[in-house]
Amino acid sequence: MTVDLPVLWYGVTVLAWVLFFVLEGFDFGVGFLGPLLGRTEAERGAAVRTVGPVWDGNEVWLVAAVGVTFAAFPDWYAALLSGLYLPMIALLLLLAVRGVAIEFRGKHDTARWRDGCDAALATSSLLLAGTWGAVLGVLVSGLALSPDGEVHGGGLTRSLAPVLGPWAVLGGFAGVLLATVHGATFLSLRTTGVLRVRARRLTVAAAPALVVIALALFIAAGHAVVAAAAALLALAAVAAWRRAEALAFAATTAAVAGTVVAVFTAHLAEGSQVLLRSTLSPAGDVTLRAAAASDGALHLITVAGVVVLPAVVAYQAWSYWVFRRRVATGFAREPRVRVAR
Repeated sequence: MTVDLPVLWYGVTVLAWVLFFVLEGFDFGVGFLGPLLGRTEAERGAAVRTVGPVWDGNEVWLVAAVGVTFAAFPDWYAALLSGLYLPMIALLLLLAVRGVAIEFRGKHDTARWRDGCDAALATSSLLLAGTWGAVLGVLVSGLALSPDGEVHGGGLTRSLAPVLGPWAVLGGFAGVLLATVHGATFLSLRTTGVLRVRARRLTVAAAPALVVIALALFIAAGHAVVAAAAALLALAAVAAWRRAEALAFAATTAAVAGTVVAVFTAHLAEGSQVLLRSTLSPAGDVTLRAAAASDGALHLITVAGVVVLPAVVAYQAWSYWVFRRRVATGFAREPRVRVAR
């Protein structure tokens, strides 16, 4: 049986991006929710410790996703980087700030130092969630691509205008909300005490807003995956209300994954299999077949992928198993705090 390598590697590319957004999604959420939900130093420290052992492993999937996109679909990669170079630079700088804040938080034992690291972590995490959401919005709306593959415009307008469009702004807002709910369900699953209770309350409060946004997008775009994401977010709210924390986290994980899949397949239903739409003319669209690397290159990365990707998945699964226990926040047992139903 002949394998359609461009289709296969597009599936692998989407999977890598799904894993990045699912795993880093709760990292971003925890990053800016820690100071919000943690009222004491012990609670804020507990929030950071839930992602401390795994955040850098989660970030590996960004390297994998970018690498696979570059290797398998170089024209698509070039169009995105050319049109969004300033947002991409901002994302790299914010990722660096986030990493430094997590790693250096415990290097100096003063309240002022820890508060500064918490502020840097919260700010960078919030901006990362919003900026990545805006980039996903650009994948839906498209870029000003001319038929020769060049991005129309110059200067700051060329790179900033796409992330200021209506789809990008909506994506940024939805990205922050998704990270909020996903991070809250992760915190409720991985902590004890009042931090666990507050995270559950936040899930119950914030998830309905995302359900409304998802239903509005389903009405506008008609994508069945978006409707499924709305149902999953509603399930997460109900599960958090009923204190079924594992189910709530599983539901937000599936909702984030479904949202990313919906974005990356938004135009694939079209006959030309469009990966990135041109806002100027259909002649400038980046299509799956035209953007794919040569058959020889795809065969080569297939051999490498068979070895590397399963090893990364196995290592990460092992690390999550090792750090599977809840992080205590000062109580041996969860305090009796009434959760509004």
